Amino acid sequence: MSDKKIAFIGTGNMSYAIIGGMVKNGFNASNIIATNRNQEKLEKVAFDFKVQTTSDNNEALRDADVIVLSVKPQMMGDLCKSFQESGVDFSDKLFISVAAGLTVKRLREMLGQDVKMVRCMPNTPSLLGRGVSGLYGAGETQSEHEFVQQVFECTGIVVWVEKESQINDIIAVTGSSPAYFFLFMEAIEEKAKALGFNDEDARRLVQQTALGAAEMALSQPDISISQLRSNVTSKGGTTHAAVEHLKDEGLTKTVGDAMDACIARAEQMEKEL
Repeated sequence: MSDKKIAFIGTGNMSYAIIGGMVKNGFNASNIIATNRNQEKLEKVAFDFKVQTTSDNNEALRDADVIVLSVKPQMMGDLCKSFQESGVDFSDKLFISVAAGLTVKRLREMLGQDVKMVRCMPNTPSLLGRGVSGLYGAGETQSEHEFVQQVFECTGIVVWVEKESQINDIIAVTGSSPAYFFLFMEAIEEKAKALGFNDEDARRLVQQTALGAAEMALSQPDISISQLRSNVTSKGGTTHAAVEHLKDEGLTKTVGDAMDACIARAEQMEKEL
């Protein structure tokens, strides 16, 4: 990776995962700066990854080439205002935002400059190196584009979108979808308990089956998801009965409608923030 210095403003679980992935993949820890108001979190990330830490966001802004804005959307206005008032020249810095609901236009308004910007929508499996990060670039150089690609590949796969509105689609497809899978697993687990399995066995059965299904999909990328499903569904058999019932109950439409609701909420947040 390049020797660019990168600062994470706000070091919650997602930033922690990204930093850990970067260090594991050979990024120079001395070129990483982590900030947080919680001293315990700073001590943990410093101890685990040997990165620089500070509770002064403006100090991190001054010293870094790339700034990752990883605070809650509701806190972004105050943070950007403090950057404007810091006296630090950040006109040539690259900003990366992982905040949902804040467009490039809105973030530039908050910062008071048409800064180079990349919006990122990661998901929680990034904590395990199994994540997906949707990225949209606005004004970054080619070397910065490649740098951002390298950073987020440390936590999984990366998909760049051509239009900023597609970030909301990414939220529906990957950002929020771990919860969809958890809900489906939860439903199976609850039924398993109703059938008499104890809590531990119900959990083990569901999580191992979900893991096995995901691994099968990963190991056979040349086979469509539809075909994988068909391969384990003998016509007239028990699986066929269950799958047909799910279809009759409108599972496919329900999932699609849920994703539309996710996108609609993301669009609404853009108007509110």
